[in-house]
Amino acid sequence: MPPKRDRSAAGPTGEAPVNSLDDGCLMHIFSFLSPIPDRYNTALVCHRWRFLACHPRLWLRVERPIRNTIEPGVYPNLESAVSAARPGDTILIAAGGTHVARNIQIKKPLCIIGGGELPDDTVLTCSRGSDNALEFLSTCKIANLTIRAELGCCLLHRSGRLTIEECLLQCEQNPLDYLSFPIISTAIEYDSFSSLKEQGHGVTVVRTRIEGGAKAVRTNGTLTLQHVRAIYSRSSVFFWFEVGEM
Repeated sequence: MPPKRDRSAAGPTGEAPVNSLDDGCLMHIFSFLSPIPDRYNTALVCHRWRFLACHPRLWLRVERPIRNTIEPGVYPNLESAVSAARPGDTILIAAGGTHVARNIQIKKPLCIIGGGELPDDTVLTCSRGSDNALEFLSTCKIANLTIRAELGCCLLHRSGRLTIEECLLQCEQNPLDYLSFPIISTAIEYDSFSSLKEQGHGVTVVRTRIEGGAKAVRTNGTLTLQHVRAIYSRSSVFFWFEVGEM
C-alpha cells in the first residue's frame, strides 16, 4: 500500500507551503526565472503572484510619457533604459504609442520585451537616416515587439547569441527597398588569425513575422541561414530559422 500523503504539509487551509513565504522571499525567487515564459506564466497563478512577478523591482520599464518621475526603474526611452541596465536585466517597454529606436548599441546581456498582449501593441520605429534600430554586441533576447525600419535594417547582429521570439520585423516599402533588411548579421565565428575557434555567435528566430526588405536576413560574416520553417496563416507568415556556423 502506498504511503499516505501528509496533508498537514499543505497547511490548515490547504494552501501550498510556498504561499507561506513573505512577499520579499517570493519576489527574490521570481527574480531567478526567465522573463519569458516562466515569469509571465507565474503571473497567471493568482492575484498575489501576478503582483509580485510583475513588480517594478524585477523589470526596468520604458514608459512614454512617464506617469511618476520619481518612480525607480522607469525611463522615458529605450536608450536610457539600456544605459542604466545591468547585465542580465529585463527591460519592459510599455504598450501603446510608438517608441523611437535609432542605432542603440547593446553591449551587455539583456532581455527586451513588449508589454502588450501582441507584438503590434509595442512598436519601435527607426527613422530614415539611421543604420539600424538595435545593434547587438552581446547575447540578448527580444520578444513581443514590432520593429519598423524606414531604411536600413531593424536588427544588426555583430556578436553573441541573439534570440528573436514572437516579434514583427517590418521594412517600409520604398524605391530603395533593395537596401533594407529586417536582420543583418556580421558575426564571424572563426577568426583566421587565431588558433582558437570562438563559439557562441548566432541568431535564433522563433514565430516571428517578417515583412518587406530585399530578403529576411543578410549575412556579411561567416554565419549562414539554416533550418528554415514557415507557417502561413490567413493574414501573415510566421518564420522559424537559425543563423549559425555550418
